[in-house]
Amino acid sequence: MPKSKRAKVVHLSKVEKKTKEHSQKLFASVQECAERFQYCFVFAVNNMRNNYLKDVRQQLPHSRLFFGKTKLLARALGTTPEDETLPNIRHLTPHLSGSVGLLFTSQPPIEITDFFTSYIQTDFARAGIQAPREFTIPEGIVYSRGGEVPQDDDVAVAHSLDPVLKRWGMPTRLVKGKVMLDNPYTVCREGQTLDANQTAVLKMFGVAVAEFRVKLLAYYDKQEEKVELLEDDAMGG
Repeated sequence: MPKSKRAKVVHLSKVEKKTKEHSQKLFASVQECAERFQYCFVFAVNNMRNNYLKDVRQQLPHSRLFFGKTKLLARALGTTPEDETLPNIRHLTPHLSGSVGLLFTSQPPIEITDFFTSYIQTDFARAGIQAPREFTIPEGIVYSRGGEVPQDDDVAVAHSLDPVLKRWGMPTRLVKGKVMLDNPYTVCREGQTLDANQTAVLKMFGVAVAEFRVKLLAYYDKQEEKVELLEDDAMGG
């Protein structure tokens, strides 16, 4: 009888070896990019989405982007005059904390900053973010877009969704097969931290309030051998 794949034992030493090899490869790639490209940017991401980061990579095909593993990225660049990869590049490493990454490119900084200033992607919110706007569903029959579009261009939600909406906190009731609200219902207010119920309601009504944005924090110029800080308000900072 063949052994079940579920019963296969994966030795921890093999996993650790693979992880170590991956880290070493990433470390070497960062140092190679530092030598190859003219500029190295540190960037922060608001409302991280892998698909949008992949799109950024595709739109900047002659650049290299690394995200996450900030301690490893910092060690690859160097944190002291003795171990830094290039003169003064160590001054980038204090910015390598949190949801940040490195972008290596030879495109002029003005082109990179212009690209990210205009690169904004809207998506459905996840629990824990702050709502950038208020969303209130009008009283009366509940429509699929919750008042975001004219009723003539919308359709009423299915009666089968009434218990779902109730479970998410909406005080709905069924009247002759129609889901109704006796009063306007505010799903969220601007600046409020969203919970799972609120994000579920927002998604059901097609309200995308999360914005994927990239904020450039600083960059290293290899020719000038110095780090420039950036005043970028792309994420409100």
